[in-house]
Amino acid sequence: MLRLEHVRAGYGNILAIKDISLVISEGEIVTLIGANGAGKSTTLMTISGLVPCRGGKILLNGREIQGEAPDNIVRLGLSQVPEGRHIFPLLTVKENLDMGAFLRRDKDGVKRDLEFVYTLFPILEKRQRQHGGALSGGEQQMLAMSRALMARPKMLLLDEPSMGLAPLLIKQIFAIIERLNRERGTTIFLVEQNARKALRVAHRGYVLENGEIIVTGTGRELAANEKVQSAYLGM
Repeated sequence: MLRLEHVRAGYGNILAIKDISLVISEGEIVTLIGANGAGKSTTLMTISGLVPCRGGKILLNGREIQGEAPDNIVRLGLSQVPEGRHIFPLLTVKENLDMGAFLRRDKDGVKRDLEFVYTLFPILEKRQRQHGGALSGGEQQMLAMSRALMARPKMLLLDEPSMGLAPLLIKQIFAIIERLNRERGTTIFLVEQNARKALRVAHRGYVLENGEIIVTGTGRELAANEKVQSAYLGM
């Protein structure tokens, strides 16, 4: 479904990702783990068109998307939940969700998806008239995920969804990730500092170090890898 071939990207004169190649098949949960500054968020933003690709190819369902405008990439079925949530704080919860469906014209489908995200996160329905900025950090993460889901993506990019959340909320977020994949067949590319949780839910994973992939394998294989255990699992 998604293929990166020797992708390079960065900021100014600095290449944050240097030569990344990876593959994500339809229906998979794939995680990308690595230390702070390894290039994980840059990888997602390059896929989404928010950071220019300086070399290589990015293919979504066989179509090259490097150089495409971000809104066109959303139209092709890919949505990102950014690190830090980036909700619209002065808009209500409902208005934030409406923004997620901005490119859609299927009103009945939008209504069904709104009902679906309210079943995932009932607190959002209760607070739909509140401003996004008045929500707690955990509620804002729920809103950011729900807003992305309102685009009805075939692939969801999640950037640090558990960051700053209490353990109970982290457990809930990862349960939702598995549910989306299991019940809706949503393909998920997950960037996550909580490597233990990420590898537990992922079918496969990649380890990124200094802008380059250094290890790949199934979630179980990476969790059992001594280097991964030492560097990312605290073992």
